[in-house]
Amino acid sequence: PHTFTNLQSHLIVHSDSRPFTCSTCAKSFKTKQCLRSHQVVHKRPFSCDVCGKTFIVNQALKLHKLQHTGEKPHACEHCGKAFRVRANYSKHLLIHTGEKPYDCDTCGKCFSNTGNLNRHQRIHTGEKPFSCETCGRSFNQGNSLKAHQQIHTGEKQFMCDKCGKSFSYLRNLKDHKCFYV
Repeated sequence: PHTFTNLQSHLIVHSDSRPFTCSTCAKSFKTKQCLRSHQVVHKRPFSCDVCGKTFIVNQALKLHKLQHTGEKPHACEHCGKAFRVRANYSKHLLIHTGEKPYDCDTCGKCFSNTGNLNRHQRIHTGEKPFSCETCGRSFNQGNSLKAHQQIHTGEKQFMCDKCGKSFSYLRNLKDHKCFYV
């Protein structure tokens, strides 16, 4: 049965009116139900018993707890690499199938995931979003910045297993190993 009250409730959807306001953050909503759903964000009822971090939904807590246990329940049957998150496992499988559904509009090069495509496209755009706080030099990839920062810290994480000499960059270690061949 369609009542006048139901009609009034439905008409709210089409209006710009947002009469229900959250007392915590002042965000406003069209319906009381939308407000109630939103307020869960502030309560975060699910808490990690290891580190105390809180979550809005229990599924997010379960996924978080895997970080503490080190458990990675999604293992690749081809190479054995394991993942905490099923979506990351699914992306990984494309490596084995050879499928590369994401192509660069500029040069046509294909990639198995959007992250690699986005990283590649910085070559064309010249974008360098990763900046060194010490010297201001910018890089198009986060791992390039991380390697660069070792110049300032003196850290050399790549060690030759033959002679023990350490290098800041993996490519320098690889060049060094060529002398042993």
